[in-house]
Amino acid sequence: MKIFLMYPDRNLNPDIEFPWNENFLVDDLELNRIFHKMAGTDKFLYGIVKKVIMNSETDVETILHRQAVLKDCIQNSTYVRRIYEILVRSLAEEKKQYFWFSQTNPGLILHESIKVMRIFINSFGELRKISDSRSDEFQSEGFRSLFSLIKNELDDAYLSQIGDFLNTLSFTRGVPVSVQLGRGNEGENYTLLKPTEKKTIFSGIISHGREKNYTFTLGDRDESGAQAIVEMRNRGIINITNVLKESAENVLSFFYLLRNELAFYIGCLNLYDSITGKGYPVCFPVPVEGRGNILSFKGVYDISLSLGTSERVVGNDLSADGKGLVIITGTNRGGKSTFLRSVGQSLLMMQSGMFVPASSFISDLRIGLFTHFKKEEDRGMTMGKLDEELDRMSSIIDHMRSGSIILFNESFSATNTREGSQISGSIVDALIEKGIKVLFVSHLYEFSISYYEKRRRETLFLRAERKADGTHTYRIIEGNPLETSHSEDLFRKIFGDEMENPPAEESKKLETS
Repeated sequence: MKIFLMYPDRNLNPDIEFPWNENFLVDDLELNRIFHKMAGTDKFLYGIVKKVIMNSETDVETILHRQAVLKDCIQNSTYVRRIYEILVRSLAEEKKQYFWFSQTNPGLILHESIKVMRIFINSFGELRKISDSRSDEFQSEGFRSLFSLIKNELDDAYLSQIGDFLNTLSFTRGVPVSVQLGRGNEGENYTLLKPTEKKTIFSGIISHGREKNYTFTLGDRDESGAQAIVEMRNRGIINITNVLKESAENVLSFFYLLRNELAFYIGCLNLYDSITGKGYPVCFPVPVEGRGNILSFKGVYDISLSLGTSERVVGNDLSADGKGLVIITGTNRGGKSTFLRSVGQSLLMMQSGMFVPASSFISDLRIGLFTHFKKEEDRGMTMGKLDEELDRMSSIIDHMRSGSIILFNESFSATNTREGSQISGSIVDALIEKGIKVLFVSHLYEFSISYYEKRRRETLFLRAERKADGTHTYRIIEGNPLETSHSEDLFRKIFGDEMENPPAEESKKLETS
């Protein structure tokens, strides 16, 4: 069966592998907080939302398809959550049937298959009620296809017929089987018969003239006879058992497929409720095909940061259409890294079909998102920090293709300014030449000013805003690189008034020095 909630033409593959740079993306963009907010304590939900978000889609039709489904989910969240609860409960009840599908005994398989089918038939009835009463409130192709499937394939007459069929297969009055004798009086041509109706006081009159039945009774200790009867019974029901087991497995597969695809949207609803509940804006982005270096937005904010603090997170605007290189400079702790994370998070969310943390957002689609962030010193490292950065960069290049995007955050600053600037410039030039979009946060003045002096039209310069009194606004604005990173701001923040009014003895030392 096709569910059509995640794709317009196929089902979601829950076994899709994570991208090569999974760990770097999660750490650098602080994605775990987002995943946990979407999934809560549900490990299955966590796995689904993480796989979908980490595996970016590059097809506009697929992204718009998911956006439409998600809009329906937001507008009808109560009923979407109810459908998901029905699926989860049904699958949990099915698991209690002691792994019926792995059994080899036909009688046990038949018994457990009937139990499983009854669980799902009841659940189908609940889904039908929601479909019949609420389907008109859903507008997306995904939900319309789903409700059409439920309505056309699972009408009341069909469900009632299946219920009667399961009652018949319960064989409450024994298993009627016809068999012929073959060579050596061995049984052959076993055929399962339709059970006779329950006897009433009129049975003798109605059945007058019919062929008489004969019975025999096994002795109390006739184990061989009992085993022979069981074997005859199993041979009689083996065909119908296989059919019913296959039917149960097909229905089970439908429930798993629907749960897998709906799980992603349940995670989106959880995140949506949390973010909008705190008063933050969200929007459905506009994905653009082609490689026009399209990237413009208003009010983009770090969604992970907003989930982890009670203080208001500042949003930022950007108009970078036609810009293949964006260099961000400015004061320490001015919001540059936060800005970079917010862009990365928004791109991943957009290309998974989600809303994004912004008032508006438009971007072309990228075939891969990569990050190269400065790492803290690791005592277990077998190489120096610069060597580690270069080694990591080499691995990234091995996996990049034209049309990718990479976010650098204070990369190659583990060496002196001149060498770091030369390394950064060489790498950036090569990436731009290969059609890879670059956003680079840097404190390397020689690196940034060299690009500023070239005045290339495809390069945009941003700077962390700092007021005259040293106050940080945490806004990123257009501006040329400055030679100072205002490190005295950080110095004063650490030492405070002690350096404003040092003791007399310390003042003498300072004057002497």
